[in-house]
Amino acid sequence: MNDMRLTERAVGTQTTKITARAVQVFYGDNHAIKDVDVDIADKTVTAFIGPSGCGKSTFLRCINRMNDTISVARVEGDILIDGEDIYDKRVDPVQLRAKVGMVFQKPNPFPKSIYDNVAYGPRIHGLARDKADLDEIVERSLRRAALWDEAKDRLGEPGTGLSGGQQQRLCIARAVATSPEVLLMDEPCSALDPIATAQVEELIDELRQNYSVVIVTHSMQQAARVSQRTAFFHLGNLVEYGETGKIFTSPEDPRTESYISGRIG
Repeated sequence: MNDMRLTERAVGTQTTKITARAVQVFYGDNHAIKDVDVDIADKTVTAFIGPSGCGKSTFLRCINRMNDTISVARVEGDILIDGEDIYDKRVDPVQLRAKVGMVFQKPNPFPKSIYDNVAYGPRIHGLARDKADLDEIVERSLRRAALWDEAKDRLGEPGTGLSGGQQQRLCIARAVATSPEVLLMDEPCSALDPIATAQVEELIDELRQNYSVVIVTHSMQQAARVSQRTAFFHLGNLVEYGETGKIFTSPEDPRTESYISGRIG
């Protein structure tokens, strides 16, 4: 299959973290994702781009089984992380979501203190032995999210009192607090101003040292700035996948070229 050839070349010599084969998603009678094959590398930012309704967020939600929460959704095919089938009946979706963190479009801190927002996941997953352990996880996570200096003197204050950009970084801190291996981001900057967007983009670039980061974005400029690999979705199909520079400068599929040049979308 041509798509498979592209996929293998795209990941190249890097370690594959996520493997998807023949993935289909249905919402009732609506066939939202059609036969997607892709290998996503570790320690890399992979961007999913494409017009609204093309399936990129639906596919992203397959990677941590968020579609399980939608009663009419049905997922077929195989998705493996480190070679393990995440849809195996023995896999607990709650435990999976500790390993595969997610950051949503709109910052959604819990109505709790900054400290408790970050401590929530480690507490429920039993990742801290005592208060000192938890303090260390909270500080490390806030540092990873580039928020420690701004938040360290107000850890007891509500997370909802932060600015929009700070709230989104708090949500990133919350996502990394359970020591995930994969970080999914669904339009993480679409509700932010340009300065906050630049801060989050800088953070995404730092996070790839420790995680496989997959980001859905409507902004081709953002995909070009933050990702090393780009996948173009159109009408539920993964049309083309490869090195970001190549996708934007010399795509192989005319549909990709039409989208990049603004003729579709």
